[in-house]
Amino acid sequence: MNDIHPKKYFTGILLALGFVLGGCATPPAPDAGIKRNEAIAVIDKVNTYWQAKTPAKQWAFWDVAAYHTGNIEAYRVTGNERYRRYSEEWAEHNAWMGAKSPDKARWKYNYGETDEHVLFGDWQIAFQTYADLYQLDKDPRKIARAREVMEYQMSTPNKDYWWWADGLYMVMPVMTKMYRITGNRQYLEKLHEYYEYANSIMYDPEEQLYYRDAKYVFPKHKSASGKKDFWARGDGWVFAGLAKVLAELPKDDSYRAKYIERFQAMAAAVARSQQPEGYWTRSMLDPAHAPGPETSGTAFFTYGLLWGINNGLLPRDAYLPAAQRGWHYLTTVALQADGKVGYVQPIGERAIPGQVVNQDSTAPFGVGAVLLAAAEMARLADR
Repeated sequence: MNDIHPKKYFTGILLALGFVLGGCATPPAPDAGIKRNEAIAVIDKVNTYWQAKTPAKQWAFWDVAAYHTGNIEAYRVTGNERYRRYSEEWAEHNAWMGAKSPDKARWKYNYGETDEHVLFGDWQIAFQTYADLYQLDKDPRKIARAREVMEYQMSTPNKDYWWWADGLYMVMPVMTKMYRITGNRQYLEKLHEYYEYANSIMYDPEEQLYYRDAKYVFPKHKSASGKKDFWARGDGWVFAGLAKVLAELPKDDSYRAKYIERFQAMAAAVARSQQPEGYWTRSMLDPAHAPGPETSGTAFFTYGLLWGINNGLLPRDAYLPAAQRGWHYLTTVALQADGKVGYVQPIGERAIPGQVVNQDSTAPFGVGAVLLAAAEMARLADR
Protein backbone atom coordinates (compact mmCIF):
# COMPACT_ATOMS: atom_id res chain seq x y z
CA MET A 1 0.00 0.00 0.00
CA ASN A 2 3.08 2.27 -0.03
CA ASP A 3 3.86 1.84 -3.74
CA ILE A 4 5.30 4.88 -5.46
CA HIS A 5 4.73 5.38 -9.17
CA PRO A 6 7.69 7.45 -10.46
CA LYS A 7 6.04 8.17 -13.80
CA LYS A 8 2.92 9.59 -12.14
CA TYR A 9 4.97 11.54 -9.61
CA PHE A 10 7.09 13.06 -12.40
CA THR A 11 4.00 13.89 -14.46
CA GLY A 12 2.47 15.55 -11.41
CA ILE A 13 5.49 17.79 -11.07
CA LEU A 14 5.32 18.71 -14.77
CA LEU A 15 1.65 19.58 -14.40
CA ALA A 16 2.32 21.61 -11.29
CA LEU A 17 4.93 23.56 -13.26
CA GLY A 18 2.32 24.11 -15.94
CA PHE A 19 3.78 22.05 -18.74
CA VAL A 20 3.30 18.71 -20.43
CA LEU A 21 5.05 17.39 -23.50
CA GLY A 22 3.74 19.64 -26.17
CA GLY A 23 2.69 22.74 -24.33
CA CYS A 24 1.18 24.56 -21.42
CA ALA A 25 -1.18 22.44 -19.31
CA THR A 26 -2.64 25.18 -17.12
CA PRO A 27 -2.77 28.97 -17.19
CA PRO A 28 0.07 30.83 -15.52
CA ALA A 29 -0.24 31.19 -11.76
CA PRO A 30 -1.13 34.59 -10.30
CA ASP A 31 1.72 36.85 -9.27
CA ALA A 32 3.94 35.19 -6.66
CA GLY A 33 4.50 38.37 -4.69
CA ILE A 34 2.03 37.75 -1.87
CA LYS A 35 2.92 39.96 1.08
CA ARG A 36 2.49 38.84 4.66
CA ASN A 37 0.12 41.68 5.45
CA GLU A 38 -2.16 40.56 2.60
CA ALA A 39 -2.43 37.03 4.01
CA ILE A 40 -2.99 38.41 7.51
CA ALA A 41 -5.71 40.69 6.14
CA VAL A 42 -7.50 37.65 4.72
CA ILE A 43 -7.31 35.95 8.12
CA ASP A 44 -8.69 39.02 9.84
CA LYS A 45 -11.51 39.45 7.34
CA VAL A 46 -12.54 35.79 7.51
CA ASN A 47 -12.24 35.42 11.26
CA THR A 48 -13.81 38.75 12.17
CA TYR A 49 -16.88 37.84 10.13
CA TRP A 50 -17.08 34.29 11.47
CA GLN A 51 -16.59 35.06 15.14
CA ALA A 52 -18.98 38.02 15.03
CA LYS A 53 -21.70 35.83 13.52
CA THR A 54 -21.03 32.60 15.42
CA PRO A 55 -21.14 32.13 19.21
CA ALA A 56 -18.13 30.31 20.64
CA LYS A 57 -20.36 28.10 22.78
CA GLN A 58 -21.06 25.26 20.37
CA TRP A 59 -20.63 21.51 20.59
CA ALA A 60 -17.28 19.73 20.23
CA PHE A 61 -18.26 17.63 17.20
CA TRP A 62 -16.05 17.62 14.09
CA ASP A 63 -17.79 20.31 12.06
CA VAL A 64 -17.09 22.96 14.70
CA ALA A 65 -13.86 21.44 16.02
CA ALA A 66 -12.32 21.57 12.53
CA TYR A 67 -12.85 25.33 12.51
CA HIS A 68 -10.82 25.60 15.69
CA THR A 69 -7.85 23.79 14.14
CA GLY A 70 -7.71 26.66 11.67
CA ASN A 71 -8.38 29.30 14.30
CA ILE A 72 -5.39 28.13 16.35
CA GLU A 73 -3.13 28.47 13.30
CA ALA A 74 -4.56 31.94 12.73
CA TYR A 75 -3.64 32.77 16.33
CA ARG A 76 -0.12 31.40 15.87
CA VAL A 77 0.68 33.63 12.89
CA THR A 78 -1.10 36.76 14.13
CA GLY A 79 -0.80 36.63 17.93
CA ASN A 80 -4.37 37.94 18.04
CA GLU A 81 -5.56 37.11 21.56
CA ARG A 82 -9.18 37.37 20.47
CA TYR A 83 -8.73 34.20 18.43
CA ARG A 84 -7.21 32.31 21.36
CA ARG A 85 -9.95 33.44 23.74
CA TYR A 86 -12.62 32.29 21.29
CA SER A 87 -11.18 28.76 21.24
CA GLU A 88 -10.68 28.79 25.02
CA GLU A 89 -14.34 29.73 25.51
CA TRP A 90 -15.39 26.89 23.21
CA ALA A 91 -13.18 24.42 25.06
CA GLU A 92 -14.46 25.52 28.48
CA HIS A 93 -18.04 25.24 27.24
CA ASN A 94 -17.32 21.61 26.37
CA ALA A 95 -15.42 20.92 29.61
CA TRP A 96 -12.34 20.05 27.52
CA MET A 97 -14.11 16.90 26.32
CA GLY A 98 -15.47 15.38 23.13
CA ALA A 99 -18.27 12.89 23.67
CA LYS A 100 -18.90 12.84 27.40
CA SER A 101 -20.01 9.35 28.46
CA PRO A 102 -18.13 8.13 31.58
CA ASP A 103 -19.04 4.47 30.97
CA LYS A 104 -16.25 2.82 28.98
CA ALA A 105 -18.37 -0.30 28.46
CA ARG A 106 -20.72 1.77 26.29
CA TRP A 107 -18.07 3.61 24.24
CA LYS A 108 -18.48 3.19 20.45
CA TYR A 109 -16.62 4.14 17.28
CA ASN A 110 -19.18 3.69 14.55
CA TYR A 111 -20.78 6.89 13.24
CA GLY A 112 -22.74 8.65 15.95
CA GLU A 113 -23.44 12.05 17.44
CA THR A 114 -24.24 10.85 20.96
CA ASP A 115 -22.12 11.00 24.10
CA GLU A 116 -21.51 7.27 23.88
CA HIS A 117 -19.52 7.64 20.63
CA VAL A 118 -16.38 8.52 22.59
CA LEU A 119 -14.09 6.44 20.36
CA PHE A 120 -15.44 7.88 17.12
CA GLY A 121 -12.87 10.22 15.63
CA ASP A 122 -15.36 12.95 14.83
CA TRP A 123 -15.56 13.54 18.59
CA GLN A 124 -11.78 13.26 19.09
CA ILE A 125 -10.69 16.09 16.77
CA ALA A 126 -11.46 18.52 19.60
CA PHE A 127 -8.42 17.10 21.40
CA GLN A 128 -6.17 18.77 18.81
CA THR A 129 -7.19 22.22 19.94
CA TYR A 130 -7.20 21.26 23.60
CA ALA A 131 -3.61 20.03 23.21
CA ASP A 132 -2.59 23.23 21.43
CA LEU A 133 -4.16 25.35 24.16
CA TYR A 134 -2.43 23.21 26.78
CA GLN A 135 0.92 24.06 25.21
CA LEU A 136 0.13 27.74 25.80
CA ASP A 137 -0.87 27.23 29.44
CA LYS A 138 -0.07 23.83 30.87
CA ASP A 139 -3.13 23.15 32.97
CA PRO A 140 -3.49 19.32 33.08
CA ARG A 141 -7.30 19.46 33.02
CA LYS A 142 -7.13 20.64 29.41
CA ILE A 143 -5.81 17.27 28.27
CA ALA A 144 -7.16 14.98 31.00
CA ARG A 145 -10.07 13.69 28.92
CA ALA A 146 -7.89 13.38 25.82
CA ARG A 147 -5.47 11.18 27.74
CA GLU A 148 -8.26 9.11 29.27
CA VAL A 149 -9.92 8.46 25.93
CA MET A 150 -6.88 7.92 23.73
CA GLU A 151 -5.00 5.79 26.24
CA TYR A 152 -8.05 3.60 26.75
CA GLN A 153 -8.42 3.26 22.98
CA MET A 154 -4.75 2.32 22.60
CA SER A 155 -5.17 -0.37 25.25
CA THR A 156 -7.68 -2.23 23.08
CA PRO A 157 -6.60 -4.74 20.41
CA ASN A 158 -8.74 -3.04 17.74
CA LYS A 159 -7.04 -1.26 14.86
CA ASP A 160 -10.02 -0.32 12.67
CA TYR A 161 -10.82 3.00 14.34
CA TRP A 162 -10.11 5.11 11.23
CA TRP A 163 -12.50 3.62 8.71
CA TRP A 164 -13.27 6.83 6.76
CA ALA A 165 -10.92 9.33 5.14
CA ASP A 166 -12.03 12.25 7.30
CA GLY A 167 -10.88 10.35 10.37
CA LEU A 168 -7.25 10.71 9.33
CA TYR A 169 -7.49 14.48 9.78
CA MET A 170 -9.62 14.19 12.87
CA VAL A 171 -7.28 11.97 14.86
CA MET A 172 -3.83 11.49 13.32
CA PRO A 173 -2.66 14.90 14.60
CA VAL A 174 -4.10 14.10 18.04
CA MET A 175 -1.61 11.26 18.26
CA THR A 176 1.44 13.38 17.49
CA LYS A 177 0.29 16.20 19.76
CA MET A 178 -0.30 13.84 22.66
CA TYR A 179 3.09 12.23 22.08
CA ARG A 180 4.73 15.65 22.32
CA ILE A 181 2.98 16.28 25.62
CA THR A 182 3.39 12.85 27.24
CA GLY A 183 6.47 11.33 25.59
CA ASN A 184 4.52 8.07 25.36
CA ARG A 185 5.68 6.39 22.13
CA GLN A 186 2.57 4.23 22.06
CA TYR A 187 0.84 7.22 20.50
CA LEU A 188 3.19 6.99 17.51
CA GLU A 189 2.98 3.22 17.22
CA LYS A 190 -0.82 3.25 17.29
CA LEU A 191 -0.87 6.17 14.89
CA HIS A 192 0.93 4.02 12.35
CA GLU A 193 -1.13 0.90 13.09
CA TYR A 194 -4.46 2.69 12.63
CA TYR A 195 -3.14 4.53 9.56
CA GLU A 196 -2.09 1.28 7.91
CA TYR A 197 -5.56 -0.14 8.47
CA ALA A 198 -7.04 2.92 6.76
CA ASN A 199 -4.64 2.46 3.86
CA SER A 200 -5.69 -1.16 3.48
CA ILE A 201 -9.35 -0.34 2.90
CA MET A 202 -9.48 3.00 1.04
CA TYR A 203 -6.15 3.94 -0.56
CA ASP A 204 -5.78 3.60 -4.34
CA PRO A 205 -2.07 3.06 -5.12
CA GLU A 206 -2.58 3.70 -8.83
CA GLU A 207 -4.14 7.14 -8.42
CA GLN A 208 -2.35 7.84 -5.12
CA LEU A 209 -5.57 9.12 -3.62
CA TYR A 210 -8.05 7.95 -0.98
CA TYR A 211 -11.64 6.92 -1.41
CA ARG A 212 -13.88 8.40 1.25
CA ASP A 213 -14.41 4.93 2.73
CA ALA A 214 -14.71 1.31 1.60
CA LYS A 215 -18.19 1.90 0.11
CA TYR A 216 -16.71 4.09 -2.59
CA VAL A 217 -13.88 1.88 -3.84
CA PHE A 218 -13.84 1.42 -7.63
CA PRO A 219 -15.38 -0.47 -9.40
CA LYS A 220 -18.01 -1.11 -6.73
CA HIS A 221 -18.74 2.61 -6.87
CA LYS A 222 -18.23 4.82 -9.93
CA SER A 223 -18.68 8.46 -10.81
CA ALA A 224 -21.42 9.60 -13.17
CA SER A 225 -19.04 9.03 -16.09
CA GLY A 226 -17.98 5.60 -14.88
CA LYS A 227 -14.68 6.81 -13.42
CA LYS A 228 -13.05 6.46 -10.03
CA ASP A 229 -14.77 8.84 -7.64
CA PHE A 230 -12.38 10.59 -5.25
CA TRP A 231 -14.16 13.12 -3.06
CA ALA A 232 -12.15 16.33 -2.84
CA ARG A 233 -12.91 17.14 0.78
CA GLY A 234 -12.14 13.57 1.77
CA ASP A 235 -8.72 13.67 0.14
CA GLY A 236 -8.27 17.17 1.50
CA TRP A 237 -8.75 15.82 5.00
CA VAL A 238 -6.06 13.19 4.42
CA PHE A 239 -3.55 15.52 2.73
CA ALA A 240 -3.92 18.19 5.41
CA GLY A 241 -3.80 15.52 8.12
CA LEU A 242 -0.49 14.23 6.81
CA ALA A 243 0.93 17.77 6.84
CA LYS A 244 -0.17 18.27 10.44
CA VAL A 245 1.34 14.92 11.48
CA LEU A 246 4.66 15.65 9.78
CA ALA A 247 4.79 19.05 11.47
CA GLU A 248 5.05 17.40 14.88
CA LEU A 249 6.33 13.89 14.23
CA PRO A 250 9.85 13.37 15.61
CA LYS A 251 12.54 13.52 12.94
CA ASP A 252 13.79 10.10 14.04
CA ASP A 253 10.41 8.37 13.95
CA SER A 254 10.81 5.03 12.20
CA TYR A 255 7.76 5.64 9.99
CA ARG A 256 8.48 9.25 9.08
CA ALA A 257 9.85 8.39 5.63
CA LYS A 258 6.64 6.51 4.79
CA TYR A 259 4.47 9.50 5.74
CA ILE A 260 6.66 11.79 3.65
CA GLU A 261 6.50 9.42 0.70
CA ARG A 262 2.70 9.33 0.86
CA PHE A 263 2.46 13.11 1.30
CA GLN A 264 4.63 13.72 -1.76
CA ALA A 265 2.76 11.19 -3.87
CA MET A 266 -0.56 12.76 -2.91
CA ALA A 267 0.80 16.21 -3.73
CA ALA A 268 1.52 15.06 -7.27
CA ALA A 269 -1.97 13.58 -7.61
CA VAL A 270 -3.53 16.73 -6.21
CA ALA A 271 -1.63 18.99 -8.59
CA ARG A 272 -2.66 16.85 -11.56
CA SER A 273 -6.34 17.19 -10.76
CA GLN A 274 -6.55 20.95 -10.13
CA GLN A 275 -8.86 22.87 -12.45
CA PRO A 276 -7.40 25.78 -14.45
CA GLU A 277 -9.43 28.26 -12.36
CA GLY A 278 -7.57 27.14 -9.23
CA TYR A 279 -10.23 25.05 -7.49
CA TRP A 280 -10.76 21.31 -7.27
CA THR A 281 -14.12 19.83 -8.25
CA ARG A 282 -15.95 17.69 -5.72
CA SER A 283 -15.18 14.53 -7.69
CA MET A 284 -11.51 15.07 -8.37
CA LEU A 285 -11.05 12.94 -11.49
CA ASP A 286 -14.50 13.50 -13.00
CA PRO A 287 -15.23 17.25 -13.08
CA ALA A 288 -18.52 16.61 -14.92
CA HIS A 289 -19.87 14.54 -11.99
CA ALA A 290 -20.49 17.65 -9.85
CA PRO A 291 -19.05 20.61 -11.74
CA GLY A 292 -18.05 23.97 -10.35
CA PRO A 293 -15.93 25.26 -7.49
CA GLU A 294 -15.78 23.84 -3.97
CA THR A 295 -13.92 25.59 -1.18
CA SER A 296 -13.24 23.12 1.62
CA GLY A 297 -11.31 20.62 -0.49
CA THR A 298 -9.53 23.44 -2.33
CA ALA A 299 -8.49 25.10 0.93
CA PHE A 300 -7.15 21.88 2.44
CA PHE A 301 -5.17 21.15 -0.73
CA THR A 302 -3.82 24.71 -0.86
CA TYR A 303 -2.82 24.47 2.79
CA GLY A 304 -1.06 21.14 2.25
CA LEU A 305 0.84 22.35 -0.81
CA LEU A 306 1.95 25.52 0.96
CA TRP A 307 2.95 23.60 4.08
CA GLY A 308 5.00 21.19 1.97
CA ILE A 309 6.77 24.07 0.23
CA ASN A 310 7.39 25.93 3.48
CA ASN A 311 8.87 22.85 5.12
CA GLY A 312 11.09 21.71 2.26
CA LEU A 313 9.12 18.58 1.33
CA LEU A 314 7.75 19.87 -1.98
CA PRO A 315 9.86 21.66 -4.61
CA ARG A 316 8.83 25.30 -4.63
CA ASP A 317 9.17 25.74 -8.39
CA ALA A 318 7.03 22.68 -9.06
CA TYR A 319 4.20 23.26 -6.59
CA LEU A 320 3.99 26.97 -5.89
CA PRO A 321 2.00 27.69 -9.09
CA ALA A 322 -0.72 25.24 -8.04
CA ALA A 323 -0.77 26.69 -4.52
CA GLN A 324 -1.01 30.20 -5.92
CA ARG A 325 -3.91 29.27 -8.17
CA GLY A 326 -5.68 27.74 -5.18
CA TRP A 327 -5.03 30.86 -3.13
CA HIS A 328 -6.29 33.07 -5.95
CA TYR A 329 -9.55 31.12 -6.06
CA LEU A 330 -9.93 31.24 -2.26
CA THR A 331 -9.39 35.00 -2.04
CA THR A 332 -11.20 36.18 -5.19
CA VAL A 333 -14.09 33.71 -5.56
CA ALA A 334 -14.69 31.89 -2.28
CA LEU A 335 -14.14 34.91 -0.02
CA GLN A 336 -17.08 37.29 -0.22
CA ALA A 337 -16.90 41.06 0.29
CA ASP A 338 -18.28 40.86 3.83
CA GLY A 339 -15.85 38.12 4.94
CA LYS A 340 -18.11 35.09 4.41
CA VAL A 341 -16.40 32.03 2.95
CA GLY A 342 -18.65 30.68 0.22
CA TYR A 343 -18.85 27.64 -2.07
CA VAL A 344 -18.40 25.16 0.79
CA GLN A 345 -20.10 21.85 0.10
CA PRO A 346 -22.50 21.07 2.98
CA ILE A 347 -21.88 18.22 5.40
CA GLY A 348 -21.79 14.95 3.49
CA GLU A 349 -19.49 12.18 2.33
CA ARG A 350 -19.41 12.32 -1.47
CA ALA A 351 -19.78 14.49 -4.53
CA ILE A 352 -23.50 14.72 -5.27
CA PRO A 353 -24.59 15.49 -8.85
CA GLY A 354 -26.93 18.45 -8.93
CA GLN A 355 -26.23 19.61 -5.37
CA VAL A 356 -26.22 23.41 -5.22
CA VAL A 357 -23.00 24.92 -3.86
CA ASN A 358 -22.84 28.69 -4.24
CA GLN A 359 -21.49 31.89 -2.71
CA ASP A 360 -23.86 31.54 0.24
CA SER A 361 -22.79 27.97 1.04
CA THR A 362 -20.62 28.14 4.15
CA ALA A 363 -19.73 25.95 7.12
CA PRO A 364 -17.30 26.10 10.05
CA PHE A 365 -14.97 23.43 8.68
CA GLY A 366 -14.63 25.32 5.40
CA VAL A 367 -13.74 28.50 7.26
CA GLY A 368 -11.17 26.59 9.30
CA ALA A 369 -9.60 25.20 6.13
CA VAL A 370 -9.27 28.69 4.64
CA LEU A 371 -7.60 29.89 7.85
CA LEU A 372 -5.10 27.03 7.59
CA ALA A 373 -4.24 28.00 4.02
CA ALA A 374 -3.98 31.69 4.91
CA ALA A 375 -1.65 30.95 7.83
CA GLU A 376 0.67 29.00 5.55
CA MET A 377 0.55 31.75 2.94
CA ALA A 378 1.64 34.21 5.63
CA ARG A 379 4.53 31.90 6.51
CA LEU A 380 5.48 31.62 2.83
CA ALA A 381 5.62 35.42 2.65
CA ASP A 382 7.86 35.42 5.75
CA ARG A 383 10.36 33.32 3.79
